[in-house]
Amino acid sequence: MPFKEISPNVEDTENSGTDPQAQIEQMLSDNPVFLFMKGTPESPQCGFSAKVTHILKTWGVPFKSFNVLADESIRQGVKDYANWQTIPQLYINKEFVGGSDVVEEMSINGELRELLNEAFPE
Repeated sequence: MPFKEISPNVEDTENSGTDPQAQIEQMLSDNPVFLFMKGTPESPQCGFSAKVTHILKTWGVPFKSFNVLADESIRQGVKDYANWQTIPQLYINKEFVGGSDVVEEMSINGELRELLNEAFPE
């Protein structure tokens, strides 16, 4: 897959007064591959976030992320959004994929590649 890595942390202060669910929807709508994580791709703050970041970088996939440690309302909001209580959380085409163990298993068995091909068909 010929992907260029793009992984800046999304820190949108203009939406700081907006409902967390609306902010989450906007982040997911704007980015085919999105990771809610602790820390940033360049400096993960937990091993699970580091694992998912490494998997995405290994696949060479462009992705955006949000550091949930920077905003408690988004941190709780994303847990409610997916009904999944742990971070990191990976989304592809606005669909919740899973946390680090699920992403790792899907990467090994090829399912992740299929989802990434759907997100980036070329």
